[in-house]
Amino acid sequence: MQSIPLLKFHQPESVFAWQDGNAISAQRFLTDVISLAERLPARSFVLNLCADRYRFVVGFAAAMLRGQISLLPPNHTPDLINRLTQHYADLYCLADSAHSLGSLQTIFYPDMSDVSLLHSPMPEIPDSQVAAMVFTSGSTGNPMPNEKTWGALSRDVTAEASRLGILDRGDLTLLGTVPPQHMYGFESTALIAMQGGVILHAAKPFFPADVSTALDKIPGPRALVTTPVHLRALLSSNIVVPKLDLIVCATAPLSRELALQAIEYFGAPLQEIYGFTEAGQVASRETALTEEWRTFDGLSLHQKGETTYVSGGHVVGELPLNDIVELHSDTTFLLLGRTADLINIAGKRTSLASLNHHLNAIDGIQDGVFFMPDEKAGNTDRLAAFVVAPELGTREILNALRLRVDPVFLPRPIHKVDALPRNSTGKLPRATLEKLLQQCNRD
Repeated sequence: MQSIPLLKFHQPESVFAWQDGNAISAQRFLTDVISLAERLPARSFVLNLCADRYRFVVGFAAAMLRGQISLLPPNHTPDLINRLTQHYADLYCLADSAHSLGSLQTIFYPDMSDVSLLHSPMPEIPDSQVAAMVFTSGSTGNPMPNEKTWGALSRDVTAEASRLGILDRGDLTLLGTVPPQHMYGFESTALIAMQGGVILHAAKPFFPADVSTALDKIPGPRALVTTPVHLRALLSSNIVVPKLDLIVCATAPLSRELALQAIEYFGAPLQEIYGFTEAGQVASRETALTEEWRTFDGLSLHQKGETTYVSGGHVVGELPLNDIVELHSDTTFLLLGRTADLINIAGKRTSLASLNHHLNAIDGIQDGVFFMPDEKAGNTDRLAAFVVAPELGTREILNALRLRVDPVFLPRPIHKVDALPRNSTGKLPRATLEKLLQQCNRD
């Protein structure tokens, strides 16, 4: 049976992670993993809620050594946790802080500072072992589980590191603003350190000042793994930041304008990643230079009717994309919008992504999103829009939209809000927008 080492490219004495200003060697990481594995209960599934990225990775690796599968749901609401506990009977939680999880047993990450360094050989994990169950984001419906084997995950992030030009860059530290429990953060901040030979940073800064402080304390080359929402906040803050070697961005479409601003601000190249939960990472582009995406090595695309499929490389089988694409070749394409985002009004079609682009291009709008409510019997629902625009009135917004979109797609109503309820990766799940619409309609 083929197997893959827990860590690749790291020597025992090399720095694997930075945590609270302290360097953690690969040998210390392995010691912590083995020590934690011995303390975990004999279960099949674990919900890893460790906020500290290093502890999360130790927990993930320890669970694999015990043959346990890490569940990575898109949120940790009481309703979803309850559904998980019903579906996965012997599920338990690993956490490094208190959580209200009802009856779910919680194991707290132990203090292992007094554990002597172990001189053990690097563990090998079977290629076919299911390491994680990653759930879709729920942006268009209910979260759905997807099994991820250790082999597929390893090949996924190895291809990413190679494309980004950072494979075996043992001096480069990756700071992420996204949580490791999210597929993007899981791949591009956690797994990539384990399999790509780069250094993990334990922190997850959110506010611009915290990001700047964390970057400033990294002793050496640094990269930022982030989202368009975090980038926009950093640029708006005008806070002083140290020079970066690389910016990696994903989870939502990034405009060329924002990419150019980020490159100038950080003095670093920017790579945007496209992927989806079922397949993992699929392609990348240098957003400031081109709109065209190029698949990771080993992956290819083909179309059947109106659906595009990806196969090869780390992708298991043949999987349909959730987006409408314009193929230029079997490895290059343009994204035209999500399949679920397509709307048809009065015989005219467009995508919510296109409408959101036009909405956010209006001067004075800080953030905005279109929303199409579910159709109810006897009612013809209209497009709605939520906007953060303190200096603009709804009539001004509507007049500006008239210059940009077809009249049939003008939102009725426009709701002005103080902030959009984005999650930790900047996404707006459909259920969240439905609740916001209900709240706005009551007010």
